[in-house]
Amino acid sequence: MGEVKVVKTISRALSQSHVGFALFGFFLVILTYFTVFEQFSTRPPNALLRTSPAVSAQMNPKEQETDALKKDDGIKLEEKPTPAVDFHGEEDNKNTENDRRIEDHENHKEPEDAEKKDGVDSKQFGHEPEKKEENDSKQFGGGTEHPNQQPEKKDETEVKQFGGGTENRQRPPQNKPLCDTADPRSDVCDMEGDIRTHGISSSILFVPPYPVSNPEPHEWKIKPYSRKFMNGIKEVSVKQLHGPQEAPACSVRQSIPAVVFYLGGLTGNYWHDFTDVIIPLFIEARQFDGEVQFLITNIQGWWIGKYHMILKQLSRYDIIDLDKDLQIRCYPRMIVGIRSHKEFSIEPSRAPNGLSMVDFRKFMRIAYSLDRDYPIKLRENVGSKKPRLLLIARGLSRRFTNVEEIVKSAERLGFEVEVVDAKFNVNIAEFAKVVNSCDVMVGVHGAGLTNCVFLPTNAVMIQVVPYGKLEHMAKIDFGEPAIDMQLKYVEYSISAEESTLMDMFGKDHPIIKDPMAIHRSGWEKVGEFYLGKQDIKLDVNRFAPTLLKAIDLLKE
Repeated sequence: MGEVKVVKTISRALSQSHVGFALFGFFLVILTYFTVFEQFSTRPPNALLRTSPAVSAQMNPKEQETDALKKDDGIKLEEKPTPAVDFHGEEDNKNTENDRRIEDHENHKEPEDAEKKDGVDSKQFGHEPEKKEENDSKQFGGGTEHPNQQPEKKDETEVKQFGGGTENRQRPPQNKPLCDTADPRSDVCDMEGDIRTHGISSSILFVPPYPVSNPEPHEWKIKPYSRKFMNGIKEVSVKQLHGPQEAPACSVRQSIPAVVFYLGGLTGNYWHDFTDVIIPLFIEARQFDGEVQFLITNIQGWWIGKYHMILKQLSRYDIIDLDKDLQIRCYPRMIVGIRSHKEFSIEPSRAPNGLSMVDFRKFMRIAYSLDRDYPIKLRENVGSKKPRLLLIARGLSRRFTNVEEIVKSAERLGFEVEVVDAKFNVNIAEFAKVVNSCDVMVGVHGAGLTNCVFLPTNAVMIQVVPYGKLEHMAKIDFGEPAIDMQLKYVEYSISAEESTLMDMFGKDHPIIKDPMAIHRSGWEKVGEFYLGKQDIKLDVNRFAPTLLKAIDLLKE
């Protein structure tokens, strides 16, 4: 009241002259400025952005959802969002991005007849979710949370990746391309968000949640096979679109990831089936614990039938023949291509969850219901039970020509011997049980040794290396993988006298006298003579110490 009286007094005094009116006006301006400044300086900096409860109650649901987008803690996205800034290497202005998302949300019109399949709403790819499917829709970052539902605390920081507030300090946005083409063995694209496939055109489309500014979207041509430099592998096109406005409508939606891979190349050879497809597929798919779908290009029915027990253990879903697929399939994550770390093995440091060949061998026991995890312990079974030895026979090249003699020699040394021929059409489930029942496996370098994946932990694998300086290849293909599988590995290199090449060419021929000269002439000659035309007559006396070493290893 005192302030009012002062104002009245000054106004009467100043009204006596024109100068008084001017000073009076100036005084009112100063008073108004300080009054307003005092009021607003005590309010929080974001107070103007919030809507009062009274106004909010008068909004219609559409306006409430739009207002919710303006709050940093009002948007709930998937646990591991993939922002579009990751793909063109620079981050747009945060306020501009937030405004664009609000504008897009307000201008979007919901389709009247939205198709619903696989329990996922069709509006989850950048559209407004229906209440009953709001959990699925949030996976893709395409909708807002229901106005009456409180957002979970764990998602309050993740929204910041899209420029909606302060920096996410728990998991900063990743700046990496969709596809990794730098690996010398294989190219792989790993995408999260809105991914759509058109199989018959071999096209995979990554749809950003909002328009991106780069004038030319990224596109990759990927061979979804573990040996990318092989010829004849059908490519799949992976393309990043400019935004949702370019995306074809989904006809099938899934809430699970997908893996795209190719069947061909060197598949059909037992060792290559595992090295080039099964182990790389295990690397990519095992992390999903069966909740993943396989999309296969160049599908081979016989291959699917032969390894169906492995495939159904990796995925609980139907396999899609991508080359004939007319649907537009939509997934929240997709891996195009399969990684190969090295021959017939895994590098745990590069694999999801640190997967190793020990894990793979355990997985094979699960897939084929193999109960035996450890070999015989000879220290506890002295004289009561013999160790079982599995001799892998071959039908074509690199055959043992004196199988009976080898069997009798092994039996004299204390083994119970089982001879098997790992033919192309062998029933793998039955064969796996035979291998798993043995303590020692002996075989010449070749695909038959692939069956070591069924051996018990700490069992002994003996690789017989053919003549021709093939030790390095033998070590890479089977020696190191056996050790990675936690098997006890023993190598036996035959002499020239144990090779049938000696009878064919004589001791003075370069094939016998100078194998390195054959290597220098190229792989074609090495494969032709040392792998394709050589059989083995094992010297049982020379080989006996190797078998005795296996017995010693079983005593450890």
